[in-house]
Amino acid sequence: MDINALITRAIEARNAAYAPYSGFWVGAALLARSGRVYTGVNIENAAYSPTLCAERTAFAKAVSEGEREFAAIAICGWPGDGAPGLAYPCGVCRQVMSEFCAPAEFAVIVAASAEDYREHTLAELLPHGFEIPRQARNDGASGVFQRLQESSYNTTGGCIE
Repeated sequence: MDINALITRAIEARNAAYAPYSGFWVGAALLARSGRVYTGVNIENAAYSPTLCAERTAFAKAVSEGEREFAAIAICGWPGDGAPGLAYPCGVCRQVMSEFCAPAEFAVIVAASAEDYREHTLAELLPHGFEIPRQARNDGASGVFQRLQESSYNTTGGCIE
């Protein structure tokens, strides 16, 4: 799928956003390595913290359907009836992306339209994301704690080597 088609899917998805509090509608289109596209919208809540961003909604849909590998995401967001602009993903969404994507390879496309967009790698947008080493993930919780005890875990910096 080309970038313009992915952006178009995000713009179309944006129309279903639920944003009664901010009035800022966001749509996302997530391209899985399988070729499938999963869309998401922001879903606001009166309590604010339960609000879901469009990017995380798209990832939740994809992961819940078995996808684990992704190539790109297009994000389009601006006020409901306002002029299109660029809406970058929040820090939480960037961290969620890093859970499933190789930061140096995953494309984050932020667009006002199919013609007006910026393309970045996730590594550019999240240069020092939190990560648990892959081996610790594979070992499960008990493996993580064992590795923490055996590693040079720095309690002041919280780094695992």
